Amino acid sequence: MSGNDREAAVRRLLEQAPRPLPPEIHAEAVRRGGRMLRRRTLARRVMWLLLLAAAVAFTVWALTARPWVEPPSDTTPPLTGW
Repeated sequence: MSGNDREAAVRRLLEQAPRPLPPEIHAEAVRRGGRMLRRRTLARRVMWLLLLAAAVAFTVWALTARPWVEPPSDTTPPLTGW
């Protein structure tokens, strides 16, 4: 099928009247769509909660471990010149 044939076939399909859908399809689509929205909302809330928990855990760790402070030296420098 060449590009012109494909375009003509698509135009014929678009010019036709849409076929009627069975009435139960609408109710099923609404039910599934609502369920998908609830799942996405729950997933988004869980992700924000995990992000908040990670930020709190990092803050607590940083305040207790203080990684920006140089650790104390375990050895003393040699004493010379006494």
